[in-house]
Amino acid sequence: MRHRPTVPGPVPPLYTPEQRRRRDATVWTLVQGVLAPLQFAVFAVSLVLVLRYLATGEGYAAATWSILIKTGVLYGIMVTGAIWEKAVFGRYLLAPAFFWEDVVSFGVIALHTAYVWALFADALTPAGLMALALLAYAAYLLNAGQFLWKLRRARLDTGVPA
Repeated sequence: MRHRPTVPGPVPPLYTPEQRRRRDATVWTLVQGVLAPLQFAVFAVSLVLVLRYLATGEGYAAATWSILIKTGVLYGIMVTGAIWEKAVFGRYLLAPAFFWEDVVSFGVIALHTAYVWALFADALTPAGLMALALLAYAAYLLNAGQFLWKLRRARLDTGVPA
């Protein structure tokens, strides 16, 4: 028997009308809208500081503090994001519409937390810590891309050009 390829049907909208209403009504949407670009700005500054340290050997303390600040902002956006997800979808994490974004977010959190642990446990050299931070930042960029794609999908669902 031959396998017949399935023809993809229309992609369901990201939000039901009720979920969209809850998304638009909750203050947590605004909180996420403020924290996401803030986190990206902190990331960009930190990335420059980390790369500067790796290239020149200078600025270790500044790079380290920037990674810790980035991690703190990440924890903040993750906690408030879970609250947002509960307000919109009725569950704190792994709502079907954001399942894979949440899964990748867990990896991002794990890598950032591993950095903090390795720093305070003195488990890695400074160069090793910076390499771990860069790995965490690469995962963060993947995750940020996922969320930007979802933002685009949400706009397309409403007919707003993305």
